Amino acid sequence: MVSEPVKTIERTRIYDVAAAAGVSVATASRALNDTGRMTEQTRERVKQVAAQLGFRPNTMARGLLGKRSFTIGLLTNDTYGRFTLPLMAGVSEALVDRGVSVFLCTIEDDAALAKVHVDALLDKQVDGIIASGRRVDRRLPVDLSNLPVPVVYAFTEGPDDSVTFISDDEQGSREAVQWLVSRGRRRIVHITGPESFASVQVRAQAYRTVVGEQAEIHHGEWSEAWGHEAVARLWSGADTPPDGIFCGNDQIARGVVDALRERGVTVPDDVSVVGFDNWEIVAAATRPPLTSVDMNLRELGREAGLTILALAEGKEVAPGIRRLPCQLVLRQSG
Repeated sequence: MVSEPVKTIERTRIYDVAAAAGVSVATASRALNDTGRMTEQTRERVKQVAAQLGFRPNTMARGLLGKRSFTIGLLTNDTYGRFTLPLMAGVSEALVDRGVSVFLCTIEDDAALAKVHVDALLDKQVDGIIASGRRVDRRLPVDLSNLPVPVVYAFTEGPDDSVTFISDDEQGSREAVQWLVSRGRRRIVHITGPESFASVQVRAQAYRTVVGEQAEIHHGEWSEAWGHEAVARLWSGADTPPDGIFCGNDQIARGVVDALRERGVTVPDDVSVVGFDNWEIVAAATRPPLTSVDMNLRELGREAGLTILALAEGKEVAPGIRRLPCQLVLRQSG
């Protein structure tokens, strides 16, 4: 006897209700929970649509109507995880002892995919969302300003009235260049990334503040190849080559160190080199190991995690940008 195939009954979800009612998921959520500001006409329309579609909160959601789910969403377009993974480690470290789990959602730069993930996080009744990215001067391709849960931004640009955490690039860069000066370096140049990046501008200005009129900045790509090329230009076009090089990131710095070695220039005896990011996989593998500025992304994540937890508990947190200090990690290249 052949049994009939089992039919799967799909549960109506809140974004089905939102789509049918012609409102956002956030509005639908507020209407069904009798929260937020909207017209009574809108609230009643959403409730009627929900009833017609047979929408019911799932078991977990029913148990959470008026209490927390102990879950947080982490939304990012940093698909390589270069910045988000250490940040998430800090978030998890801050929240794990409090019984809070973290959902990681990577969205590329796709607005439609971002919306799918946001809707899914709201459907899971997360207590809040941490938005992160790969640039501090770019926003994620999704509007998070009117969600029914709190949002904190870390290593990405947020709205003016948001709570945003970033690394203090100015302080970190200044300490790096001052370290080179303390090592007796008198001709220090800065090899960095594209001038269009806000972080490049901040780091370059900090370098100028320390070096003064002798400031010499070379812009290029975020790559080892650019580090090689910059050294070739400096050593072919200058009467007196630099004795100190401050690099905009560790990849550029590794290219610089390799290019100097190929020219018979000893690091750090002839030239001291300092990178930025303290990307362990690059800094530790450079020969000699690279002195670099650590952006303390783990601590950034930890502070973002504690802040989203406070907001989820109903505590007041003043909006604004929090800049967390960087740390110069000394190795053999400096």
